[in-house]
Amino acid sequence: MTAATAELPGRKSFVDVWLISIGHGVTHWYPGTFFLLLPLIGNELGLSYAEIGSILTMQFAAGAIANVPGGLLVDHVGRKGLLMAVSLFWIGMPYLLMGLTHSYWVLLACSALVGIGNNLWHPSAIPLLGNRFPTRRGLVMSLHSMGANVGDALAPLAAGALLAVFSWREVVVMNVVPAALMALVLLVHFSRPEAGDEPARPARPRASVPGVWRTLAVLARNRTVAMLSIGAAFRSVTQMALLTFLPVFLARELGYSALWIGGCMFALQAAGFVAAPIAGHLSDRMGPRQVIISSMAMSAVVLVFMAFAGGSAAFVFFIAFLGFFLFAVRAVLQAWLLDATPDDMGGTSVGILFGLQSVGSALGPILAGIVADQYGLIATFYFLAFTIVVANVVMLFTPMPTEAEAV
Repeated sequence: MTAATAELPGRKSFVDVWLISIGHGVTHWYPGTFFLLLPLIGNELGLSYAEIGSILTMQFAAGAIANVPGGLLVDHVGRKGLLMAVSLFWIGMPYLLMGLTHSYWVLLACSALVGIGNNLWHPSAIPLLGNRFPTRRGLVMSLHSMGANVGDALAPLAAGALLAVFSWREVVVMNVVPAALMALVLLVHFSRPEAGDEPARPARPRASVPGVWRTLAVLARNRTVAMLSIGAAFRSVTQMALLTFLPVFLARELGYSALWIGGCMFALQAAGFVAAPIAGHLSDRMGPRQVIISSMAMSAVVLVFMAFAGGSAAFVFFIAFLGFFLFAVRAVLQAWLLDATPDDMGGTSVGILFGLQSVGSALGPILAGIVADQYGLIATFYFLAFTIVVANVVMLFTPMPTEAEAV
């Protein structure tokens, strides 16, 4: 281990970890709120299930296109703190425009802008944390992931309470404030790059096209990076379709109010919050493969149980169990990826991972919407069980990183 990658003194480093994790929570606050607003938006605009799904499909399709260029930008430009602040501001502003429009097509355009802005966060934040804590990546990634779970959990709960008083348009406008404030905090705190912010080895030529292609070629030959990204894409199909249509199912099939739907979404994400540090710790002790395969297998089982439960009270009972297993593996996937990637390619590899995840996230809502239109909402849960099983099979055959792959 070089001096540049050695862990920094705990106190200062963990201040940075908590700030970045809070920022990560803010990036998830917005979709966490938006999932609860989608049924209301769909009712007001008279949208079909497929059209509701297409709003999120547009967001993640744009993210899929922008993720790899965003990762390359991070690796070749640096200034991760500045890029995290830009990402937060860029995510928040399009939601303000959504609150002012009555057009389905403007909603699609704003959703695409959110997807483009969001791609800068993970390639900036994850390698920075990984470089600072090379021997505790599972734990540090889990803390970063917990920030996402906090945002995902509190957002629908807060939105459900606000919707009891305000319209969905007023809630969207008020929602701009968290991103603006957190962007300012990160901009000030990370105004000067410190040790651990940048890769240990000299960066490749910044404006060099051959350098970019060389980076992509090295990562394309890395089987661990490729298979992790593919497996993560199938998992994202499951996650994003679930987050899109679970609130719709609770509203239209079970007749829940916005406040109760927010409570159910909170239970889903709070269980993931509990699971993340457990999974990260077990990953550091046992290795990532065992943790991921076990969690995904249990996710498939719970989804099948939910489909069988249908509109009964047992359906709601299974929601927290699903959150515990489904969201436990996000940080473990990221730690496994960084273990298989050279330090100076961390941003690009994360860009590839999240690019393919964005493809899965884009396909999930629209495919689940088509299934729901054809066979009913409950059929989507069988579809989700199938996609998580496919993801698990890919992870089963993903090789553990070797020194040869990480050169």
